[in-house]
Amino acid sequence: MRTLLKLAVAIAIVVVLIAAGGYFWVSTGVSRILAQTYSAHTVDFPIPFPLTDEEIAELGLESAAPDELERVAMARAVERGRHLVSARYSCTECHGANFGGGVMIDAFPIGTMLGPNLTTGQGSRTLEYTPADWDRTVRHGILPDGRGAVMPSEDFRLMSDQELSDIVAYIRSLPPVDNEVPPPVLGPLGKVLVLTGQLRFSASLIEHNRPHRELPPETLPTAEFGEHIAAVCVGCHGGNYAGGPIVGGDPSWPPAANLTPHPEALGTWSFDDFARAMQQGVRPDGTPLQPPMSFMVPYGQRMTDVELQAIWAFLQTLPPVAPVAE
Repeated sequence: MRTLLKLAVAIAIVVVLIAAGGYFWVSTGVSRILAQTYSAHTVDFPIPFPLTDEEIAELGLESAAPDELERVAMARAVERGRHLVSARYSCTECHGANFGGGVMIDAFPIGTMLGPNLTTGQGSRTLEYTPADWDRTVRHGILPDGRGAVMPSEDFRLMSDQELSDIVAYIRSLPPVDNEVPPPVLGPLGKVLVLTGQLRFSASLIEHNRPHRELPPETLPTAEFGEHIAAVCVGCHGGNYAGGPIVGGDPSWPPAANLTPHPEALGTWSFDDFARAMQQGVRPDGTPLQPPMSFMVPYGQRMTDVELQAIWAFLQTLPPVAPVAE
């Protein structure tokens, strides 16, 4: 009996040592990945964008003083930014309704990743940000020190200079929030996903020298404008919009839907079906959308008809992709 007990204890010790060694190996590998630095082009843009000659003439401000033109330009930028974050860019899902910090992922054993405080209050992560810093973080997923950010920047790669400028103008107009947000912490599964490449940060997925548009496409119900808006969908629905498992998301989330015009996907939907799903969260068969798409319904409700029509026009141009059999 004593021999069996000693053997069991020895086996338990070996198992613990192997597990500890494996976890140390995983943690060391992840630390190297997280310490990797990236470089990107340097972009500068005004905050706010100045009024164009056409806007000045439209508003009858030809004789206005420079400070008045600046005030009007800022007011218009803030309103554009308000619409962008309330209808098209779901910033508040990670940074909180007041932009003072929020929850991106809080699911053990993946880890805890909190959206930082973007306001001008104590604990602000962006208080000293220049336009170039905003560009690198938002559109490239690169922190000011060169390390990769947790931010899903692949969704924002098509954001224009003016749109980013408008969003910054809006955020800076908000009341300051005092909130110190702790850095992200990866759990055991999160570390394994990072080490095996199943969970990758945006900085490793983006072409960092690709130029950005200065202005967004014209606001028309066209596929060009729709592609610009729908770029925020790729993080869940994939680059071909055919859907699939959402890597790094809540384990309880179902796979993202196939948005291509395949007969077994959106091929049988009408624009009205699409608009109803976006604004009411209901599919043509009456079943409700599931998270995380259900979280997007308030954004769809604040989109204009032109924005919805443009997204639909773009989705109709996609090559049909057959759903993957489960």
